Amino acid sequence: MSRPLDRLTLLETFARICDRGSISAAARDLGLSQASASRQLKELEDRLGIQLIRRTTHSLALTRSGQDFLRDARELLAGWDALEERHAGGEGHVRGPLKVVAPVALGQLHLADIALDYQIRHPLVSLTWELEDHAIRFAEIGCDCWIRIGPVPDETLIVRPIGAVERLVVASPELVAGRPVETPDEGAALPFVALNPFEGGRIGVTFRDGRAAEIAPEIRVATNNILAVYRAVLKGVGAAVLPLWFVDADLSAGRLVEIMPGWRAARLNINAAYLPARHQPRRLSLFLDAIAAGVRKIPGIE
Repeated sequence: MSRPLDRLTLLETFARICDRGSISAAARDLGLSQASASRQLKELEDRLGIQLIRRTTHSLALTRSGQDFLRDARELLAGWDALEERHAGGEGHVRGPLKVVAPVALGQLHLADIALDYQIRHPLVSLTWELEDHAIRFAEIGCDCWIRIGPVPDETLIVRPIGAVERLVVASPELVAGRPVETPDEGAALPFVALNPFEGGRIGVTFRDGRAAEIAPEIRVATNNILAVYRAVLKGVGAAVLPLWFVDADLSAGRLVEIMPGWRAARLNINAAYLPARHQPRRLSLFLDAIAAGVRKIPGIE
């Protein structure tokens, strides 16, 4: 085995160990014995002169040096991946693994169909689709693309805005009991359900003519799960700020009503984040284009 390929193999083994959280699991994936995978990890650490992974009887944990090295290793592997993809199979050659992390509700209701249609068009791409609303450690989990609503808290990533979510204030018909709720003052008299971290005790809204207001209603329930907010609003627990794409069908069917019409909460950006690389794998760039095009067709997203 040539020296460059040997180095690449060591990087791939290290990254797979980090992905799986286990030397034995990584070894199975790579078709190696556990002893061989352990030797490769040890050889990589010896070459670098640093400890990358702290081993205990029951777990593995990246050292600080290991965290920094893993980020760089993934960039090198992505660059090699892009070169191989570009030169091994011609212009139409799109293949290889693609791991995507997306927000739970949007990922279930809309983005999954876009991703699956993409995979059908490119059947040689092996898609891993995970849903997560919390911030992730991008490099550590071996992600290729992170789709997130709101800011991306990782300055090492390239962030591509792909849409802006329109959000409005809604309630169940039973909660408002036929009373008109036209102004922020009237809205503030209702109990609310808050979606953290976007809403707290104070909720800012803007009218279509640019007027701004802030309301501080009673918060009956606070949660970081949009599905829980939605269920609480349907049950009449309180009003809430929810994205139009999520409640469009409920508004049309009369299960929910818009209160404070014309007033909107701040829009939230939908961002796609990925590692910087000199040559981006074509499967990733095509996926980003597919997501951007698909998001534009979702009601309530610009």
